[in-house]
Amino acid sequence: MAMSCPADNAPARTSGALAVDLDGTLIRTDLLFESFWAAVAHSPFAALRATGALRHGRAALKSELAGCAPLRVEDLPYNQDVLDVVRAHRAGGGTTALVTAADRGLAQRVSAHLGLFDEVHGSGDGVNLKGAQKAEFLASHYGEDAFDYIGDSRADLPVWARARRSYVVDGASRVRGLPHGDAPGGLATGLSRPRLGALVRAMRPHQWSKNVLVFLPALAAHATSTQQWLLSAVAFVAFCLLASGVYLLNDLLDLASDRSHPRKRFRPFASGALPLAVGTAFAPGLMATALLLSWLAGGLPLLTMALIYVALSTAYSIYLKRKIILDICVLAGLYTIRIVTGSVATGLATSVWLLGFSMFFFLGLAAVKRHSEIVLKASTETGEIKGRAYLTEDLHMVASIAISASFSAVLLFALYINTRTAAALYPFSEALWLVAPVLIYWSSRMVGIAQRGLIHDDPIVFAFRDTVSRICFVIVLALFVVATVGAPPGSLEWLNIEALD
Repeated sequence: MAMSCPADNAPARTSGALAVDLDGTLIRTDLLFESFWAAVAHSPFAALRATGALRHGRAALKSELAGCAPLRVEDLPYNQDVLDVVRAHRAGGGTTALVTAADRGLAQRVSAHLGLFDEVHGSGDGVNLKGAQKAEFLASHYGEDAFDYIGDSRADLPVWARARRSYVVDGASRVRGLPHGDAPGGLATGLSRPRLGALVRAMRPHQWSKNVLVFLPALAAHATSTQQWLLSAVAFVAFCLLASGVYLLNDLLDLASDRSHPRKRFRPFASGALPLAVGTAFAPGLMATALLLSWLAGGLPLLTMALIYVALSTAYSIYLKRKIILDICVLAGLYTIRIVTGSVATGLATSVWLLGFSMFFFLGLAAVKRHSEIVLKASTETGEIKGRAYLTEDLHMVASIAISASFSAVLLFALYINTRTAAALYPFSEALWLVAPVLIYWSSRMVGIAQRGLIHDDPIVFAFRDTVSRICFVIVLALFVVATVGAPPGSLEWLNIEALD
């Protein structure tokens, strides 16, 4: 958010008082939602109990949530333009006051961190200092038309009406269309930052590529039924919606750790580009839509798989991602669940070969993901990786897991090739042996690239963008085509073998 403040519109440097709102004005976020998600991340049950304070009013809720979990006010996304205006006013001899509907204790911590305010007034003792109550307080405290006020939304209209000079921060779109006499003046603002683009970025549509795994059972079986392909497509859409909902939830829970991360601090929620209220509404909304779609298209079986995915993903976001090694295993399991979902949606069997190979293969990729995060953190500081259970000293251990898991997947593949079943399905099964060195090269290269800190995305997303990875994929695909020349229809895929020799 930015405040366009031309020289002739800037708050005058006088001995008068300048009152500044906090949520959406001084900071590009809302402390009520910040406190709520910090509480959920710290202790979901404590956060749930805290919401019971709402029966005593919003001020009580804010106070209760503020006491549930520590909130690092140092890392909040501050609006530098507003800070500059406050500094200029104070330097000119004026009084500065932070006046907010946020919890008084949090407001005092913000003020102590910045050192820019002479007075701090916030919600407390059953009083929610917002709207008309804030206007009445300021008018009685400083006098009618004796203070300047910087705010950002329609809730500030009663305050602007009683202020000497009024300023709106990045709120033109929120106050546009009001009667001319009600609109704040004295400040030329730009349009608010587009939120649709920020929401799309937060939903991570580029991560939907992982969900193509649901098509694997139909592809493996050479399915010709239109219904089976349509069911796979529905499962794909449902899991895309689920994944986006989970990503929104994960980002809301990871606000503190994201803001301390050199790259993740630019994410929409962490940076303040997208209000937390939007994520709070969209995360459960996307998940509910996906569950309804799963129920309507696939009945109880597909709904059950979707619920398993939601439960495991949510548990990962709230708790499991902070458990060393277990977090990697869960990530690998989430990939495999997508394959099983494709099988459940279409009614096509999934073999133990596919399940075994996918668990080892995706365990390796999950370890590469964590490895790249540790490398990136180690390049800037030492110690614990915030939001995770890993230390920088764990780098070699995680790299070893990545290599050993990937090589185990290749070994399983090689053991399959040596069976009589594979020989019967693939007239030129010898070509499949060339797949093994390609997989070994690719997985080893991924670990090496992660070691150099060059993987900044999920490894699968990185692979889709990486030229060498795409070449390896084409080679593997070509080798499977060569191996299947002359094979009878319906026996294409080694992953559908029902039994071992």
